[in-house]
Amino acid sequence: MQIDYLKDRCVFEGNKVDVVPAEMAEFMSAFLPVENIYTSAINDIFRRIESINDELKATKGHNPIYKLVTRVKTPKSIAEKLIRKGCNLNIQSAMENINDIAGVRIICLYIDDIYVIARFLKKWDDIELIDKSDYVQNPKPNGYRSLHLDVEVPVFLPNRIERVKTEIQIRTLAMDYWASLEHDLTYKLTDQKTDEMVHELKDCADVIAKTDIRMQKLKNIIYAG
Repeated sequence: MQIDYLKDRCVFEGNKVDVVPAEMAEFMSAFLPVENIYTSAINDIFRRIESINDELKATKGHNPIYKLVTRVKTPKSIAEKLIRKGCNLNIQSAMENINDIAGVRIICLYIDDIYVIARFLKKWDDIELIDKSDYVQNPKPNGYRSLHLDVEVPVFLPNRIERVKTEIQIRTLAMDYWASLEHDLTYKLTDQKTDEMVHELKDCADVIAKTDIRMQKLKNIIYAG
């Protein structure tokens, strides 16, 4: 394949060099200076969630949070998502049209922990809930389960306060186990995924969900005793 280097540019991202259109390369370079804003939003939410965990440990004797995972999308991933959505390829468009540039995943042990944490998050007046998708009560057709909260978090800069969109995913360890394996398998299968494989993945999700419910029942018995 021949590449016109007058139109395309080589961009280093992560551990590889990609050849991307010039417009995308320009966006990727422009995003780097504002990446710290999204990192600040993640750090703020991280501290708040840790305080929730400490409070519940002190008052209820139970640590609801098993693990916290955070990430900021790569500039290339943001550019590709803007293109898929048919949006303008610039920083303002990204901040307005993409809610999950900053992401926080909260992994709990039990199903009811998901909603306990969500209620605590909503108590902060300075965090605004933009959208909510409850895939725990209403799983996706492929079996995916998780609670998604799109929020706006205040980030205090030297000369202004920036409202930064962040996606918070809250799920159990069992839900995360399935989602991680499904993502790995789907990535490898791509176009080779058959109806039988789709059905098998969905069936695995249902089996794991039933186990999640049984563990919740056991937890209710133990903590009620």
